[in-house]
Amino acid sequence: MLQINEIRKEKGKVIRALEKRGIKNIGRLLDGLLEIDDRRKLGQKELDSVLEKSNQRSKLIGMLIKEGNVEEADKAKKEAAQLRSHGKLMTDNLGKLEIELRQALYAIPNLPNEAVCSGSSSDDNEIVFSQEANNDIKYYGKPHWEIVKNNDLINFDEGNKITGTGFPVYKREMARLVRGLVNYFIDQGTKAGYHEVQVPSLINEESGYGTGNLPDKEGQMYGIKNTELYLIPTAEVPITNLYRNVILKEEDLPIKHIGYTPCFRREAGSWGAHVRGLNRLHQFDKVELVQITSPEQSYNTLNQMVKYVESLVKGLGLPYRILRLCAKDLGFTSALTYDFEVFSGGQQKWLEVSSVSNFEAYQANRLKLRYKNKNKEKILAHTLNGSALAIPRLLAALIENNFNGKSIGMPPLLRPYLGFDKISIKK
Repeated sequence: MLQINEIRKEKGKVIRALEKRGIKNIGRLLDGLLEIDDRRKLGQKELDSVLEKSNQRSKLIGMLIKEGNVEEADKAKKEAAQLRSHGKLMTDNLGKLEIELRQALYAIPNLPNEAVCSGSSSDDNEIVFSQEANNDIKYYGKPHWEIVKNNDLINFDEGNKITGTGFPVYKREMARLVRGLVNYFIDQGTKAGYHEVQVPSLINEESGYGTGNLPDKEGQMYGIKNTELYLIPTAEVPITNLYRNVILKEEDLPIKHIGYTPCFRREAGSWGAHVRGLNRLHQFDKVELVQITSPEQSYNTLNQMVKYVESLVKGLGLPYRILRLCAKDLGFTSALTYDFEVFSGGQQKWLEVSSVSNFEAYQANRLKLRYKNKNKEKILAHTLNGSALAIPRLLAALIENNFNGKSIGMPPLLRPYLGFDKISIKK
């Protein structure tokens, strides 16, 4: 979340940045937030005064008892009791104000970086690099769900029977391809200096609030009945929460983690052709990168992460492009995001397979994630994450782009993980 002092000191800058996101009446919203903070500060000042008077009365009672002045001591005890009661009431009211302030801050998204354009929809995302599809490649014009049909490789009907729409069953070579992709991405990440972690697939509410998934994405997350737990939408959430309420040392930075998890998203309101097959699922596999850095290094880190993800996509031999998201399409917690899309030869469209984002101090402020610099000052760290990579749409592009009418060829770098170089397809 944004820092209240930043809003107070640079209100004009904050308003201009949030207006890029298309938020209306942001000035009025910030005024209301600052008014809550003013009441909180005044309440804290009054509480401090009451507590000081209570302490003074306690000392006075001891002196009066020593002097044998019982009448005055009893009077001081009654005053002390009244002050304590008043102090408790004020503490409760102050707690309510702090919750109100925190909830108001939770409702405000991160400030877009200056490099982010305003835009009005995803159509305004900037293409910063594009490797177009090779005209010499013959695409067979079949989407992946038609290619694998009747081949017992991906069964959407069985997944629907077991759970519901959006939960496919991978079989035989396709199941091994999914596992091979995950293992390949993990191995590449560890070679690049990321430390692998295996984290839970369930989070509590505090973890959801820590990374900004609550309350913003509550409707997209699966809640577990009769608990306060949620299935994770991405490994970013549990991995980043490893450092909630942690004070790091500057020499610990950067922290680099990689982790594989299944991911669960309700994708409420999704329907139509664009969600068919593997295009949009409720459960999918993904390898995630998370970094924690100093503010001075975070954008260098973002660029490095973008280049790393690009190397993965390049290695798979898929046509791809990189987009810098406009403010209207930017995630709630992100300051700057690059999306990677691969070309789907069968569907003749681009499919997103990765997002790489810098959250600056937005998540760290929620998490109370700080580090001590050389001067022993506590500084909010910057957090970043990126998909490396998400499996389903990548799988769709691999199937469609490498299908030659008889088989699906496997990229050479994956073959050691698979034990086969192609998957035969019967009509």
